[in-house]
Amino acid sequence: MSTHRQLKRTTVPDIRAMKGATPIVGLTAYTSLTAVLLDDQADLLLVGDSLGMVLYGLDSTLAVTLDMMIAHGQAVMRGSTKTCVIVDMPFGSYQESPEAAFRAASRVMKEVGCAGIKLEGGEEMAETIRFLTRRGIPVLAHVGLLPQSVNTAGGFRSHGKAGGEADSILADAVAVAAAGAFAMVVEGTVEPLARRITETVPVPTIGIGASPHCDGQILVTEDMTGLFSDFTPKHVKRYANLGEGIRQAAVEYAADVRAGRFPGPEHCFGVKPD
Repeated sequence: MSTHRQLKRTTVPDIRAMKGATPIVGLTAYTSLTAVLLDDQADLLLVGDSLGMVLYGLDSTLAVTLDMMIAHGQAVMRGSTKTCVIVDMPFGSYQESPEAAFRAASRVMKEVGCAGIKLEGGEEMAETIRFLTRRGIPVLAHVGLLPQSVNTAGGFRSHGKAGGEADSILADAVAVAAAGAFAMVVEGTVEPLARRITETVPVPTIGIGASPHCDGQILVTEDMTGLFSDFTPKHVKRYANLGEGIRQAAVEYAADVRAGRFPGPEHCFGVKPD
């Protein structure tokens, strides 16, 4: 009998129970190494389709495939033992019909072993969310700014400034909660709207560019650590500048190689030290 004790992961019911009680700490993760580094601190790791832009250099998330999400989800599961792992459903994998969404989401759940999936959309996706949750697939909803719909929305901008738009997003939030979503990401909305959503819906809200009054927060890890680019979105606080550290390390390495300083005797096999 193995003496290894299996650690209990944070579950979907655990996340749901944090509503109004304990702030939810969310971060993105796309690799096993990142998952290892974040596992002790994050309540929720999202394998986001933002990996298309962060890792693959794409202009948007639209070209991300289901196979890409599954591969990176598997990597994050291998690197984590404690946190709740949720995988984004990429564009085109769930919008056609509830049945198509179930086929794609069930494949993610089976092949990744994650706790649930995330999909974008409000009232128009309520039927799909209800279909999935009634068949055992936990859903993290996503309202407000929807990156997969950036072309129809006219680009990346804050949402909810106008009364009609704010009312529509609030209706979206109410609809996805009623359909069975265990929590929702609220992205890119004006602060009063995000606060109003949080006060209205019975499930946790996880803000990104939203409000400190949300039940939790999530950031793209590469934005938070200064790895992604020189551009810092308004909603991001950079807690490190690892990109500059990597660049400087490369400068010093290149200089050592060109000057013949690396490798030295201490880095070589079969060489006795002086």
